[in-house]
Amino acid sequence: MKISIGNDHAGPDYKKAIVEMLKAKGHEVTNYGTDSAESVDYPDFGRPVATDISEGKADFGIVICGSGNGISMTVNKQSKVRAALCWIKEIAVLARQHNDANIISIPARFTSIPQAVEMVEAFLNTEFEGGRHQTRVDKISY
Repeated sequence: MKISIGNDHAGPDYKKAIVEMLKAKGHEVTNYGTDSAESVDYPDFGRPVATDISEGKADFGIVICGSGNGISMTVNKQSKVRAALCWIKEIAVLARQHNDANIISIPARFTSIPQAVEMVEAFLNTEFEGGRHQTRVDKISY
């Protein structure tokens, strides 16, 4: 799989752990995130991930900021993006099963690194159920 990842200053350690796991599983990763704890603007690191999803350059995206909200709001402005803010594995699974989410947004200040890695694994390994959920997903973009 091709996966794009972006993060602000709250997420370098999270990104590092996630990228290590992804590469160990043979995924191709494009990194748009900062590697520094110096304050940066999350839209600058989320937009390229959203663009990769919208243009079909990546299968899935991962975005990380302090609360997960700002970067999620940013990427959800792009067409064809369905980003889900997830803080536990079960939410990540439902985001894929019911919403066909293609970007997971992780709140670094409210999850642990092992929890974030577990959420990403669950997110990537869960299939969209389709059916009645497809009708709802079709109504998201307007």
